[in-house]
Amino acid sequence: MHAERSASRSGAPARPALVVLSTLFPSAAEPVAGVFIKERMFRVARHLPVVVVSPQPWFPLQSLLRSVRPHYRPPKPSFEKVDGIRIFRPRFFALPGMLRRLDGLFIALAALPTLRRLMHDGAADVLDVHFGYPDGYAGYLLSRWTGLPYAITLRGKEERLRTVAGIGPRMARALKHADLVIAVSAALRQVGLEMGAREEASIQVGNGIDIDKFRPIPQSEARLRLGLPREAKVLVSVGSLVERKGFHRVIECLPILMRTHPDLHLLVVGSAGPEGDYTTQLTALTRSLQLDARVHFLGSVSPTQLHVPLSAADVFVLATRYEGWANVLLEAMACRLPIVTTRVGGNAEVVSHPSLGLLVDFGDSPALLTAMDQALQREWDGDTIRAHAEANTWDGRVAQLISLFRRIRSPEATSIG
Repeated sequence: MHAERSASRSGAPARPALVVLSTLFPSAAEPVAGVFIKERMFRVARHLPVVVVSPQPWFPLQSLLRSVRPHYRPPKPSFEKVDGIRIFRPRFFALPGMLRRLDGLFIALAALPTLRRLMHDGAADVLDVHFGYPDGYAGYLLSRWTGLPYAITLRGKEERLRTVAGIGPRMARALKHADLVIAVSAALRQVGLEMGAREEASIQVGNGIDIDKFRPIPQSEARLRLGLPREAKVLVSVGSLVERKGFHRVIECLPILMRTHPDLHLLVVGSAGPEGDYTTQLTALTRSLQLDARVHFLGSVSPTQLHVPLSAADVFVLATRYEGWANVLLEAMACRLPIVTTRVGGNAEVVSHPSLGLLVDFGDSPALLTAMDQALQREWDGDTIRAHAEANTWDGRVAQLISLFRRIRSPEATSIG
């Protein structure tokens, strides 16, 4: 039962009432976009009232552009209710690839009428903003206009955006004035501090995992479902099909890997994401290397079914350019998989011991190749790997978040450490 309903029975509303502000949030059109935000905040909503405001980019010729690029900014309902939680999607002006430095302002202007209505109804005490920019700067403006305290969660792209002209300074201003800065990794917390976030208002709270949802099934059963050879060696990589995630870096290693692992297969799970669509390049690369029979593009797989390709594999690999806190690493570990990934962002905090996997420097292709080879040959302790995932469930994270949100609403709260 959600906090809004339980509070109404007792006659005393649960507080604070949170307004989640994020341009990235799941919908029927994009069910996995921002799913990590939904996973966290829908759990918080079991204890505190939560409303989601997810502004969506729009410009007058958008539908015409979609006739050429069908998956461009798929239409989403302006309002819906999911599991009893209201989701508002006001539109903000955004030209494709232009005027990005104004996105924060346009998002704030689009969200303001909805936020004022929520405040009038007593449904808004704290802004819970996700990503430092553009959402974080929008949260800063909305806080100035309404007087609401705001929290910003740093999730990964902040390190890349901090040096972008016209964006970095706006993000720094939002971090400096935030009542709370939550970083999903210690590395991101340091980025926030370097940009001006206050030490006493900054904390690291990683994402959690649903270990019941990500419970392994027998490898033979999973491979049967996917039509894979029972005795093959199988790698799996999961994420949006964008350049950053590095699927191409893994595919390029396969011809050499197959010299020692001739029965090797790679499962690629994912589809186009908010950052773009690299599918054409990936399929062309696969074809040019004559790997069509060995690289399997499974498309987008729902979180409730992701345990199947994970259970089918021997090793999880993610050759990513950067990450904040890649929840998919814990999801793979929950399915007893060792990890091979790059030493970027919070990855080393998730793969925190050699018993869990191997880390390589980003861009070091020989090291990536060697690590995948070693991981495929090594005998891993699946119980140890699964236990690490079990130590990172949502329960502890949510309790910490609720305490933090309550403290920033309290006038006497001066530190969250």
